[in-house]
Amino acid sequence: MLDKVGFIGLGVLGSAIVKNLIESGIKVIGYDLSKEACDSAAALGVSIQDSPAQVASVVDNIFTCLPNADALFAVTKNLCSVEKTNQCVIDMSTLSLQDKETFSELCTGAGRSAVDCPVSGNRIMALNKSLTAFFSGQKNDCERLEPILKLTCGKVHYVGEFGNGSKVKICGNILNLVHNTVAAEAMVLAIKSGLDPEMFHNVISGSGSSSAMFEVRGALMVSEDYSAEGMNMSIPLKDSAIITRHAADLRCPLPVYQTALQQYFAAAAQGLDDQDASVVCKVMEGTANAKRKHKQ
Repeated sequence: MLDKVGFIGLGVLGSAIVKNLIESGIKVIGYDLSKEACDSAAALGVSIQDSPAQVASVVDNIFTCLPNADALFAVTKNLCSVEKTNQCVIDMSTLSLQDKETFSELCTGAGRSAVDCPVSGNRIMALNKSLTAFFSGQKNDCERLEPILKLTCGKVHYVGEFGNGSKVKICGNILNLVHNTVAAEAMVLAIKSGLDPEMFHNVISGSGSSSAMFEVRGALMVSEDYSAEGMNMSIPLKDSAIITRHAADLRCPLPVYQTALQQYFAAAAQGLDDQDASVVCKVMEGTANAKRKHKQ
């Protein structure tokens, strides 16, 4: 297995991933625009460099986990300014297919191999090593990098040619968002019915009615700890634009998804953008005038 990798993008999700890599004995060479993110990563054991190009100069495999296309393009152009043979760049970001193709063109134009490998899950799931990776690109790259990915992912799937990873992630994110909204809806009805939310969460978890979102985010809804280290509201709102555009390009209606999405817009309108996506439960409690019976 590889003993050294580069990692660019040490934010909410990236920092959790590199923590697992370092604890498994992998040397991580990293970079982030944020000094705070770099300082936190350095405390974990990441060797911080001054630029993506410096990272590229000392490793053969670089993971990127970035918030938007502009960041990915800037990072890719910078790291590709270093002459390097047989270098592989693995992007874990959730972006549009068009943006992923531009990333691939930048890499291949500079003699690099590009991999599209978005992951499903949030920071909490990353820390628990239960992310799911959708690897698309050259199959031999997947076979070589799978042992590294399995240090932070419960499942690694090879899904075919470059871009298929993002297609799987886009479709899967519909389930993610809808399941979270439905989990909140069920939780609010349970509260309105006079049930203890903790009891409700415990007995539904693991049953045929449950889902991963109900079990992970439902726990945050029970504790009302919406500042927990998950993904804040900006992530699903960013992803919603990607999903809506992809579906529109294919003339594919998404009525259930669009209905569920409205609760996220409501949360953003109430200034809850910096909270975990499970905060839609708080929004829906207000709409239903559901009062919790807090334990003494």
